[in-house]
Amino acid sequence: MKKFFTSICVIGALITAKGQNAETKETRPNGWKKRGNIGFTFNQSAFSNWTAGGANSFNANITGTYEFNYKKDKLTWDNLLIGDYGVSRILTGDNRQLVPAKTNDRIEFTSTAGKQIKESNWYGSFITTARSQFDAGYLTSDQEGEMTFDNTIDSRRFTEFLSPLYIQFGPGFLWKKNDNLKVNIAPASSRFIIVDGKFTDPSSRYQKLTDGAYFGVDANETLRYELGAAIDGYYKLNIMKNISLENILGLYSNYLQEWANVDINYTANVVMHINKYMSTNLTFQAIYDDNASKNFQIREVFGLGINFGF
Repeated sequence: MKKFFTSICVIGALITAKGQNAETKETRPNGWKKRGNIGFTFNQSAFSNWTAGGANSFNANITGTYEFNYKKDKLTWDNLLIGDYGVSRILTGDNRQLVPAKTNDRIEFTSTAGKQIKESNWYGSFITTARSQFDAGYLTSDQEGEMTFDNTIDSRRFTEFLSPLYIQFGPGFLWKKNDNLKVNIAPASSRFIIVDGKFTDPSSRYQKLTDGAYFGVDANETLRYELGAAIDGYYKLNIMKNISLENILGLYSNYLQEWANVDINYTANVVMHINKYMSTNLTFQAIYDDNASKNFQIREVFGLGINFGF
Protein backbone atom coordinates (compact mmCIF):
# COMPACT_ATOMS: atom_id res chain seq x y z
CA MET A 1 0.00 0.00 0.00
CA LYS A 2 2.83 2.42 0.82
CA LYS A 3 4.42 1.75 -2.56
CA PHE A 4 1.13 2.39 -4.33
CA PHE A 5 0.55 5.60 -2.34
CA THR A 6 4.06 6.86 -3.13
CA SER A 7 3.55 6.18 -6.84
CA ILE A 8 0.26 8.06 -6.90
CA CYS A 9 1.76 11.05 -5.06
CA VAL A 10 4.66 11.40 -7.46
CA ILE A 11 2.47 10.98 -10.55
CA GLY A 12 0.08 13.55 -9.11
CA ALA A 13 2.91 16.01 -8.66
CA LEU A 14 3.90 15.62 -12.29
CA ILE A 15 0.33 16.09 -13.52
CA THR A 16 -0.17 19.12 -11.28
CA ALA A 17 2.97 20.60 -12.76
CA LYS A 18 1.18 20.86 -16.10
CA GLY A 19 -0.75 23.85 -14.85
CA GLN A 20 2.20 25.42 -13.07
CA ASN A 21 4.67 25.46 -15.94
CA ALA A 22 4.81 28.84 -17.60
CA GLU A 23 5.78 27.54 -21.05
CA THR A 24 3.28 26.32 -23.60
CA LYS A 25 3.66 23.32 -25.84
CA GLU A 26 6.81 22.47 -27.80
CA THR A 27 7.80 25.46 -29.97
CA ARG A 28 11.56 25.11 -30.42
CA PRO A 29 12.95 25.26 -33.99
CA ASN A 30 14.14 22.27 -35.98
CA GLY A 31 17.62 20.95 -35.33
CA TRP A 32 19.74 19.94 -32.35
CA LYS A 33 19.49 21.44 -28.88
CA LYS A 34 22.36 20.45 -26.58
CA ARG A 35 23.26 21.34 -23.01
CA GLY A 36 25.41 19.81 -20.33
CA ASN A 37 26.82 20.39 -16.89
CA ILE A 38 29.69 19.01 -14.83
CA GLY A 39 29.73 19.59 -11.07
CA PHE A 40 32.25 18.90 -8.32
CA THR A 41 31.43 18.80 -4.60
CA PHE A 42 33.95 18.08 -1.87
CA ASN A 43 34.73 18.58 1.80
CA GLN A 44 37.74 17.82 3.98
CA SER A 45 38.51 17.67 7.71
CA ALA A 46 41.95 17.44 9.38
CA PHE A 47 42.96 17.19 13.05
CA SER A 48 46.30 17.46 14.84
CA ASN A 49 46.59 17.06 18.62
CA TRP A 50 42.87 17.79 18.83
CA THR A 51 41.82 16.75 22.34
CA ALA A 52 38.12 16.54 21.49
CA GLY A 53 38.94 13.76 19.04
CA GLY A 54 38.23 13.37 15.37
CA ALA A 55 39.34 11.54 12.25
CA ASN A 56 40.85 13.04 9.13
CA SER A 57 38.45 12.66 6.25
CA PHE A 58 37.99 13.57 2.62
CA ASN A 59 34.84 13.37 0.51
CA ALA A 60 34.56 14.13 -3.18
CA ASN A 61 31.79 13.77 -5.75
CA ILE A 62 31.55 14.43 -9.47
CA THR A 63 28.24 14.72 -11.32
CA GLY A 64 27.67 15.10 -15.03
CA THR A 65 24.55 15.53 -17.14
CA TYR A 66 24.25 15.91 -20.89
CA GLU A 67 21.14 16.40 -23.00
CA PHE A 68 21.11 16.20 -26.78
CA ASN A 69 17.65 16.62 -28.27
CA TYR A 70 16.67 16.72 -31.94
CA LYS A 71 13.54 18.02 -33.64
CA LYS A 72 12.42 17.99 -37.25
CA ASP A 73 8.84 19.09 -37.83
CA LYS A 74 6.73 16.47 -36.01
CA LEU A 75 9.65 14.18 -35.17
CA THR A 76 11.54 14.44 -31.88
CA TRP A 77 14.44 12.53 -30.38
CA ASP A 78 15.35 13.33 -26.75
CA ASN A 79 18.42 11.92 -24.98
CA LEU A 80 19.58 12.36 -21.39
CA LEU A 81 22.82 10.96 -19.95
CA ILE A 82 23.55 11.15 -16.20
CA GLY A 83 26.72 10.07 -14.41
CA ASP A 84 27.53 10.36 -10.67
CA TYR A 85 30.50 9.12 -8.71
CA GLY A 86 31.59 9.93 -5.16
CA VAL A 87 34.10 8.55 -2.65
CA SER A 88 34.74 9.00 1.07
CA ARG A 89 38.00 8.34 2.90
CA ILE A 90 38.38 8.41 6.69
CA LEU A 91 41.87 8.09 8.22
CA THR A 92 43.21 7.46 11.73
CA GLY A 93 45.87 9.59 13.37
CA ASP A 94 48.60 7.48 11.78
CA ASN A 95 46.87 7.87 8.41
CA ARG A 96 45.61 4.27 8.34
CA GLN A 97 42.54 4.05 6.19
CA LEU A 98 39.50 3.07 8.27
CA VAL A 99 36.40 3.23 6.13
CA PRO A 100 36.86 3.40 2.35
CA ALA A 101 33.48 3.69 0.63
CA LYS A 102 31.55 4.92 -2.35
CA THR A 103 29.10 7.67 -1.52
CA ASN A 104 27.55 7.90 -4.97
CA ASP A 105 27.67 5.77 -8.12
CA ARG A 106 25.31 5.61 -11.06
CA ILE A 107 25.09 5.67 -14.85
CA GLU A 108 21.70 6.38 -16.42
CA PHE A 109 20.74 6.92 -20.05
CA THR A 110 17.29 7.64 -21.47
CA SER A 111 16.45 7.98 -25.17
CA THR A 112 12.94 8.75 -26.43
CA ALA A 113 11.96 9.01 -30.11
CA GLY A 114 8.50 10.33 -30.95
CA LYS A 115 6.23 11.49 -33.76
CA GLN A 116 3.61 14.12 -32.99
CA ILE A 117 -0.03 13.10 -33.32
CA LYS A 118 -1.75 15.88 -35.28
CA GLU A 119 -1.20 19.23 -33.51
CA SER A 120 -1.46 17.94 -29.96
CA ASN A 121 1.00 17.40 -27.13
CA TRP A 122 0.82 13.63 -27.75
CA TYR A 123 3.37 11.59 -29.65
CA GLY A 124 3.71 7.98 -30.67
CA SER A 125 6.98 7.02 -29.01
CA PHE A 126 9.71 4.45 -28.49
CA ILE A 127 11.77 4.71 -25.30
CA THR A 128 15.05 3.06 -24.35
CA THR A 129 16.69 3.28 -20.92
CA ALA A 130 19.85 1.83 -19.40
CA ARG A 131 20.99 1.97 -15.77
CA SER A 132 24.07 0.65 -13.95
CA GLN A 133 27.12 1.83 -11.97
CA PHE A 134 30.80 2.62 -12.61
CA ASP A 135 32.55 0.79 -9.80
CA ALA A 136 32.39 -2.26 -7.55
CA GLY A 137 30.19 -2.13 -4.46
CA TYR A 138 30.70 -4.03 -1.21
CA LEU A 139 28.28 -5.24 1.44
CA THR A 140 28.11 -3.02 4.53
CA SER A 141 27.66 -3.82 8.21
CA ASP A 142 23.93 -3.12 7.88
CA GLN A 143 23.63 -5.79 5.19
CA GLU A 144 25.69 -8.53 6.84
CA GLY A 145 25.45 -7.69 10.54
CA GLU A 146 29.16 -7.17 11.09
CA MET A 147 31.68 -4.36 10.57
CA THR A 148 34.65 -4.42 8.25
CA PHE A 149 37.28 -1.81 7.52
CA ASP A 150 38.58 -3.41 4.34
CA ASN A 151 36.44 -3.32 1.22
CA THR A 152 39.16 -5.01 -0.83
CA ILE A 153 37.90 -8.40 0.39
CA ASP A 154 36.48 -9.87 -2.82
CA SER A 155 34.05 -12.13 -0.97
CA ARG A 156 32.14 -9.01 0.10
CA ARG A 157 31.87 -7.63 -3.42
CA PHE A 158 28.21 -7.32 -4.36
CA THR A 159 28.16 -5.24 -7.55
CA GLU A 160 30.64 -4.05 -10.15
CA PHE A 161 30.82 -2.13 -13.42
CA LEU A 162 27.72 -3.02 -15.50
CA SER A 163 26.64 -5.76 -13.07
CA PRO A 164 23.74 -5.45 -12.65
CA LEU A 165 22.83 -3.66 -15.89
CA TYR A 166 19.17 -2.78 -16.50
CA ILE A 167 18.10 -2.27 -20.13
CA GLN A 168 14.50 -1.39 -20.91
CA PHE A 169 12.74 -0.51 -24.17
CA GLY A 170 9.31 -0.47 -25.75
CA PRO A 171 6.72 1.47 -27.79
CA GLY A 172 4.24 3.78 -26.16
CA PHE A 173 2.76 7.25 -26.02
CA LEU A 174 4.58 10.42 -25.01
CA TRP A 175 2.84 13.49 -23.59
CA LYS A 176 5.27 16.37 -24.03
CA LYS A 177 4.58 19.98 -23.22
CA ASN A 178 8.21 21.04 -23.69
CA ASP A 179 11.73 19.85 -22.88
CA ASN A 180 11.11 20.44 -19.17
CA LEU A 181 7.81 18.56 -18.81
CA LYS A 182 7.06 15.17 -20.35
CA VAL A 183 5.55 11.79 -19.43
CA ASN A 184 5.94 8.58 -21.43
CA ILE A 185 3.59 5.59 -21.08
CA ALA A 186 4.78 2.25 -22.48
CA PRO A 187 2.20 -0.53 -21.90
CA ALA A 188 4.39 -3.28 -23.42
CA SER A 189 7.95 -2.64 -22.31
CA SER A 190 10.71 -5.26 -22.27
CA ARG A 191 13.33 -5.19 -19.53
CA PHE A 192 16.57 -7.16 -19.29
CA ILE A 193 18.60 -7.49 -16.09
CA ILE A 194 22.16 -8.56 -17.00
CA VAL A 195 24.70 -9.66 -14.38
CA ASP A 196 28.17 -11.18 -14.16
CA GLY A 197 27.92 -14.95 -13.78
CA LYS A 198 30.34 -15.05 -10.84
CA PHE A 199 27.65 -13.51 -8.63
CA THR A 200 25.11 -16.24 -9.46
CA ASP A 201 27.43 -19.24 -9.30
CA PRO A 202 26.66 -20.93 -5.94
CA SER A 203 30.23 -22.24 -5.73
CA SER A 204 31.85 -18.83 -6.30
CA ARG A 205 33.41 -16.83 -3.47
CA TYR A 206 31.38 -13.89 -4.78
CA GLN A 207 28.11 -15.75 -4.27
CA LYS A 208 25.60 -13.35 -2.68
CA LEU A 209 22.26 -14.77 -3.73
CA THR A 210 19.22 -13.55 -1.80
CA ASP A 211 16.25 -15.92 -1.71
CA GLY A 212 17.88 -17.92 -4.50
CA ALA A 213 18.43 -14.99 -6.86
CA TYR A 214 20.79 -12.07 -7.49
CA PHE A 215 18.84 -8.92 -8.47
CA GLY A 216 16.14 -11.31 -9.68
CA VAL A 217 18.56 -13.41 -11.79
CA ASP A 218 18.46 -17.11 -10.86
CA ALA A 219 21.48 -19.18 -9.84
CA ASN A 220 23.89 -20.04 -12.69
CA GLU A 221 22.15 -17.54 -15.00
CA THR A 222 23.31 -14.14 -16.28
CA LEU A 223 20.05 -12.73 -17.64
CA ARG A 224 16.51 -12.10 -16.49
CA TYR A 225 13.76 -11.04 -18.91
CA GLU A 226 10.65 -9.10 -17.90
CA LEU A 227 7.67 -7.77 -19.88
CA GLY A 228 5.52 -5.08 -18.34
CA ALA A 229 4.14 -1.56 -18.27
CA ALA A 230 6.39 1.45 -17.74
CA ILE A 231 5.76 5.10 -16.91
CA ASP A 232 8.62 7.59 -17.16
CA GLY A 233 8.20 11.23 -16.17
CA TYR A 234 10.47 14.28 -16.24
CA TYR A 235 9.74 17.72 -14.82
CA LYS A 236 12.11 20.63 -14.24
CA LEU A 237 11.08 23.99 -12.85
CA ASN A 238 12.58 27.13 -11.40
CA ILE A 239 11.43 27.52 -7.80
CA MET A 240 13.10 30.93 -7.51
CA LYS A 241 15.44 32.96 -9.68
CA ASN A 242 18.54 30.95 -8.80
CA ILE A 243 16.95 27.71 -7.56
CA SER A 244 15.87 24.86 -9.85
CA LEU A 245 14.21 21.53 -9.08
CA GLU A 246 14.47 18.54 -11.39
CA ASN A 247 12.21 15.49 -10.94
CA ILE A 248 12.83 12.15 -12.68
CA LEU A 249 10.39 9.28 -12.14
CA GLY A 250 10.36 5.70 -13.42
CA LEU A 251 7.66 3.10 -12.64
CA TYR A 252 7.62 -0.49 -13.88
CA SER A 253 5.17 -3.36 -13.41
CA ASN A 254 6.24 -6.84 -14.54
CA TYR A 255 3.32 -8.74 -16.11
CA LEU A 256 5.18 -12.05 -15.85
CA GLN A 257 5.57 -12.06 -12.07
CA GLU A 258 3.76 -10.15 -9.29
CA TRP A 259 2.47 -7.45 -11.63
CA ALA A 260 0.96 -5.46 -8.72
CA ASN A 261 4.42 -5.07 -7.15
CA VAL A 262 5.52 -1.85 -8.89
CA ASP A 263 9.22 -0.95 -9.11
CA ILE A 264 9.84 2.74 -8.32
CA ASN A 265 12.83 4.93 -9.15
CA TYR A 266 12.46 8.60 -8.21
CA THR A 267 15.18 11.27 -8.19
CA ALA A 268 14.94 14.93 -7.13
CA ASN A 269 17.83 17.28 -7.89
CA VAL A 270 17.84 20.76 -6.33
CA VAL A 271 20.46 23.24 -7.56
CA MET A 272 20.86 26.59 -5.78
CA HIS A 273 23.14 28.80 -7.86
CA ILE A 274 25.50 31.15 -5.99
CA ASN A 275 27.14 32.52 -9.11
CA LYS A 276 28.10 31.33 -12.60
CA TYR A 277 30.46 28.63 -11.33
CA MET A 278 29.40 27.82 -7.76
CA SER A 279 26.24 26.24 -6.44
CA THR A 280 24.79 24.20 -3.62
CA ASN A 281 23.45 20.84 -4.79
CA LEU A 282 20.99 18.47 -3.13
CA THR A 283 20.12 15.08 -4.60
CA PHE A 284 17.51 12.72 -3.19
CA GLN A 285 16.83 9.32 -4.74
CA ALA A 286 14.39 6.61 -3.65
CA ILE A 287 14.27 3.16 -5.28
CA TYR A 288 11.97 0.25 -4.61
CA ASP A 289 12.86 -2.98 -6.40
CA ASP A 290 12.17 -6.14 -4.41
CA ASN A 291 14.60 -8.08 -6.59
CA ALA A 292 17.39 -6.00 -5.06
CA SER A 293 15.97 -5.22 -1.59
CA LYS A 294 12.72 -5.70 0.29
CA ASN A 295 12.95 -2.11 1.57
CA PHE A 296 13.15 1.32 -0.02
CA GLN A 297 16.69 2.27 -1.02
CA ILE A 298 17.39 5.91 -0.12
CA ARG A 299 20.29 8.05 -1.31
CA GLU A 300 20.98 11.67 -0.32
CA VAL A 301 23.89 13.85 -1.45
CA PHE A 302 24.38 17.46 -0.34
CA GLY A 303 27.32 19.74 -0.88
CA LEU A 304 28.83 22.98 -2.14
CA GLY A 305 29.97 22.53 -5.69
CA ILE A 306 31.78 24.00 -8.66
CA ASN A 307 29.84 23.75 -11.92
CA PHE A 308 30.76 24.10 -15.57
CA GLY A 309 27.94 24.39 -18.08
CA PHE A 310 28.30 23.75 -21.80
